[in-house]
Amino acid sequence: MADDPIRFGIIGCAEIARKLCRAIDLAPNSTLHAIGSRSMEKAKEFATKNGLPETVKIYGSYDEVLNDPCVDAVYMPLPTSLHGQWAVSAAHKKKHILLEKPTALHVAELQLILEACESNGVQFMDGTMWYHHPRTLKMKDLLSDSQLFGRLTSIHSTSTFSETPEFFEDNIRVKPDLDALGALGDAGWYCIGAILWAANYQLPTAVTALPAASIARNSAGVILACGASFLWDQEDKKVATFHCSFLSHASMDLAISGSNGSLHLKDFIIPYQENSASFNFTSGAKFVELHIGWNVKPEKIQVASELPQEALMVQEFARLAKGIKDSGHGPNGKWPEISRKTQLVMDAVKKSIDLGSKPVYL
Repeated sequence: MADDPIRFGIIGCAEIARKLCRAIDLAPNSTLHAIGSRSMEKAKEFATKNGLPETVKIYGSYDEVLNDPCVDAVYMPLPTSLHGQWAVSAAHKKKHILLEKPTALHVAELQLILEACESNGVQFMDGTMWYHHPRTLKMKDLLSDSQLFGRLTSIHSTSTFSETPEFFEDNIRVKPDLDALGALGDAGWYCIGAILWAANYQLPTAVTALPAASIARNSAGVILACGASFLWDQEDKKVATFHCSFLSHASMDLAISGSNGSLHLKDFIIPYQENSASFNFTSGAKFVELHIGWNVKPEKIQVASELPQEALMVQEFARLAKGIKDSGHGPNGKWPEISRKTQLVMDAVKKSIDLGSKPVYL
């Protein structure tokens, strides 16, 4: 443990908070200081279930966490409908904010959060963990190689999983008053983020939801499955598609093609294992004579990771918060800008769905 680690408070006892408690413990520059829920009973139950140390403060309200002067940063695994209220409140309390995705119900709400963070000099980051895995950096290095990969031409991503009947009855992700974006916000966020990451965060020109036959909703109108296509300007000539769903077998596929090479992986959001992750890369592939085979096979590239990706995310967030706290650094603008662009494109997908799959121009 580093001297004077960043002290985290967690508001909300969602299942994902268990993973972040472990990540905060594993990251060498952070420590869990407090946990808060809507009731003391629920907060104590969470602490007991997860074996939290007795040194962790337990609060029966979110406000108590934000009012604790020892809390440097807050992690918020709250329903999306509560993000605006509590993230803005945390920023005004000078707490750095690690916010679960989707960051907001729409980009206007996210902008209010980001403005509160900027005006109060606090760091913002969303909880997209795979950005922080060393595999992601290695993939970007190869995608940036003009000889091996060439010009980016197409991207396809999926994020799907099938759930139990209980999920569709009780989970907040299918409740319109809690997480109205459904599968688009929960799983589609990753797909959109991966597409923008591969495109160096150049926004597409047009976003078009896939036809209505591919869109599923529950009786309350929450999206259970959807997809979209993205087009960039005619001179750029790259395209992208994605599909997300609560109704399909688990998939986390990412396929990226260039003029000279291609990259594929099946576990881009959550690697198959914590300490190492791989992807396939192919360059210069052609068909052999008579088209009965290929001249090269994909190269499997393995990348080790000393810490799980969620701990690396916490470590990077805490590093930035520490720089602000101790050295007078300003907040890093990279992470809020990534969140803003992802939210902006997600809004366009939702608008296209609501318009009956008409294109939405950015």
